[in-house]
Amino acid sequence: MKAIKESKFEFPGQTSVYNGKVRDVYTINNDQLVIVASDRISAFDYILPKAIPFKGQVLNQLAAKFLRATADIVPNWLIDTPDPSVAVGHKCEPYRVEMVIRGYLAGHAAREYKAGKRMLCGVALPEGMIENDQFPSPIITPATKADEGHDEDISREEIIAKGIISEEDYVLLEKYTYALFQRGTEIAAERGLILVDTKYEFGKKNGQIYLIDEIHTPDSSRYFYAEGYEERQLKGEKQKQLSKEFVREWLIANDFQGLTGQTIPFMPDDFVELVSSRYIELYEKITGETFVRSDVSDIENRINTNVLNYLSSH
Repeated sequence: MKAIKESKFEFPGQTSVYNGKVRDVYTINNDQLVIVASDRISAFDYILPKAIPFKGQVLNQLAAKFLRATADIVPNWLIDTPDPSVAVGHKCEPYRVEMVIRGYLAGHAAREYKAGKRMLCGVALPEGMIENDQFPSPIITPATKADEGHDEDISREEIIAKGIISEEDYVLLEKYTYALFQRGTEIAAERGLILVDTKYEFGKKNGQIYLIDEIHTPDSSRYFYAEGYEERQLKGEKQKQLSKEFVREWLIANDFQGLTGQTIPFMPDDFVELVSSRYIELYEKITGETFVRSDVSDIENRINTNVLNYLSSH
């Protein structure tokens, strides 16, 4: 199976290129973005050595679906998807904060809780919780958006005090975050899933706040299967989940958490195929649709042709 690990396109009107952990962002005429969702995969803020077939297509198509399904809550950056792995949208000035929202004590929050912390990003955590318990109500635990290295936890008060986001705008971002999480929770429930936690990114263009980046994908979100959730919690068992967490768990089991001196373990082909199948499983589970694999015989040429056709006709 072929995968696209990096892209190096030259599109008409292209003014800059930014290579993120997963996406390659091409700025067109300083007004629009052409974003190529590569098949790279990152964990613990490191890009892993092998690309995952169809991962970019899964992320791109899922994000587009959810952006369209939430456009009534907040305007978003998406204009069109000219290729299974490409999105075109508005260029916004991003806020340097990710709005992380958690409905359950899982992942990073669970690790902090286990370490004895009862305050996360200025939010008090209840005593007596066990991993994967539901919070009384969802909590927002923002993180600074780092260009390189680790994103860091930050509180609402620090964000406003440091002038990273104005209080007026932050109140709106909170409102949007809660509403988006509620919508995502409802969509997941219809498919027998629990939206555990996720993150949203926002930006501004011409004074208007936009939802940007991907939403409700396995890279940005964690899902549990609803069936059997209560029983597993009562027995203290691990939850059955659809997210990237199993990749982190595999890395941890192979002595890698992105810490100084650690080496990324070798990724065998069967593990790469497993990751690919898990991404496709999540797509099919959360959409209720069969995933249609795109033609990957010449991915770069396919993307280039589709984007050029789109730009020349718009």
